[in-house]
Amino acid sequence: MPQHQVPQKVTPIAFVNAIVQAYVKRGLSPNKALKLAQITPGSLSDPASRISAAQMECISGAAMQELDDEALGWFSRRLPWGSYGMLARASLSAGSLGMALKRWCRHHALITDDIALQLIITGDTATLAITEQRDLGALREFCLVSVLRNVHGLACWLIDSRIPLQGAQFPFRTPKHADVYGVLFSGPTQFNCTPAGIRFDARYLALPLRRDEQALNQMLQRALPLTVLQYRRDRLLLTRVRHLLAAQPAQSRSAENLAELLHVSPRTLHRRLKEKGASLQSLKDEVRQSRARDLLLRTSRPIKQVAEAVGFRNEKSFIRAFKAWSGQSPAAFRHSAVDNPI
Repeated sequence: MPQHQVPQKVTPIAFVNAIVQAYVKRGLSPNKALKLAQITPGSLSDPASRISAAQMECISGAAMQELDDEALGWFSRRLPWGSYGMLARASLSAGSLGMALKRWCRHHALITDDIALQLIITGDTATLAITEQRDLGALREFCLVSVLRNVHGLACWLIDSRIPLQGAQFPFRTPKHADVYGVLFSGPTQFNCTPAGIRFDARYLALPLRRDEQALNQMLQRALPLTVLQYRRDRLLLTRVRHLLAAQPAQSRSAENLAELLHVSPRTLHRRLKEKGASLQSLKDEVRQSRARDLLLRTSRPIKQVAEAVGFRNEKSFIRAFKAWSGQSPAAFRHSAVDNPI
């Protein structure tokens, strides 16, 4: 029989203490919620203590109900139960993820003015940034982390795809539990950087939403575990790999190099490409072939220079590969294109 797996405990006790602070602010006792989540009072005083994701889900859900505050005390006024569901419903009819996130940012300002969310697009990079408009006090870290995790999880859910992060940044000092940020946010995390925010490939913004009202109602029944970890599929993975390969076609990128840039392991990269009916070698060939055809058609470079430009070590191996791709030698392909222009 397979051994029962013990849930991994990575969530820092600092986040639980932030929830306890929310109870204190309201003059209420957190004991019922702590007991329900099986968190001992003694662990609250141990900075090194950690809890599992299931325990965090449990205490967060109980606290939201008891405090009637989905923000768990972060803001100057409560966000009654259903507030974030209302924001999700308002974003659901958007034609693209970019439009949905802009709506989310705009409507979030209607329920609280303690923070402001903004979607910023700079070149190929999209940033979801938080501007703090009042002192968030002891709940600052928990608030900023939770808001960014929530909107990232929602974005992934809306398009039914992983959205790998290029990085995250926060305006506070590096916490003692900084190691957990590698679990919470893919990509590197920087501290002492203003404003708080996450960055990702802006091409995800153009993807259409894949959810409807029925799916939203089902999701809202268990919205708390809405994290990116459940999404293995990345709808832009092939596009992103092609883009990286095409950016420097003369370089022979290894699986290890590409995986590092995509913030996954080489094994995961190969597996996800296979799930999409592709392989790294086939994508390399596709990008090289496209680049070679373009150079042969649009320039008068010698075949040897074309071979070097698309990443081949010598002219012979390039000619052999091009014949396998097209059934013609590079020279024959160039001549036939001249003789038969489109």
